[in-house]
Amino acid sequence: MNNALVTGGAGFIGINLIKRLLDENYHVTSLDNYSTGSKLNELKNVNYIVADIEEINNIDKHFNICFHLAAQSRVQPSFDNPQESVRVNVIGTTKVMEWAKLNNVKVIYAGSSSKHHDPSDSPYAMTKFLGEEICKLYKKSFNVNVEIARFYNVYGPFEPLDEKFGNVIGIWQAKVHKNFPLPIVGDGNQKRDFTHVFDIVDGLLKISNTKIKHSDAWEIGTGVNYSINELYEMFNQRYKISSVIIPDQRGNYRETLRVNDDLVNLLNWKPKDRLKEYIKNLNSL
Repeated sequence: MNNALVTGGAGFIGINLIKRLLDENYHVTSLDNYSTGSKLNELKNVNYIVADIEEINNIDKHFNICFHLAAQSRVQPSFDNPQESVRVNVIGTTKVMEWAKLNNVKVIYAGSSSKHHDPSDSPYAMTKFLGEEICKLYKKSFNVNVEIARFYNVYGPFEPLDEKFGNVIGIWQAKVHKNFPLPIVGDGNQKRDFTHVFDIVDGLLKISNTKIKHSDAWEIGTGVNYSINELYEMFNQRYKISSVIIPDQRGNYRETLRVNDDLVNLLNWKPKDRLKEYIKNLNSL
């Protein structure tokens, strides 16, 4: 029986991954401090440990695989508390690598497509970039079995409808439920590679099961992007709701789009462009 540890298991991506792991007959343990995760995301037959990522060494159990999702995971909140981004994304990842080295556990690290831009654009981008570099350090210098899965703009079931910690689709759903206009940052022409969480999870499982080692990172993006203005049109068709222009924000990239096709070509990953259908079927007001 495969034993899997999911850090950040009570979060949006965590719950979707754990559901799939259970379907694949894994024994699953979640490590989460619930700073953004939710008790509502807990599932039956999962061992939930309420603890900080820096306490990973206290877990007394052998695991075959660790999916390291725990992170300070949003750009704008990282400006409010850059030290927390460093603590969780850099120090926390170092703790995971040390733990993996001591316990001979394969780790899949949730990287970020922000790596392809200037990391100094935000504390989030810098600390996720440093997290990747720490993984590469332990892979090369200490022979830790770690692979980087570089996420793009994830959406899907259980995403947080939170105006601070949500992504644009989650923020806009929260606005819809309040019947507030949808905020469009800047000119709205910035484009995003929106990737459904089911495809993220499928990619993570394929990476966990292969013996192929990537020299950089497995890119988990759909390979299609849409502008924020195009996204608004999808929401407007669904809800007939107005928009409002707000000033541009720090760390707001002009474009994200999957950089390499290695996951598709080497591991037969087949992402789908589900965005229009997903928004079309969102709950009504």
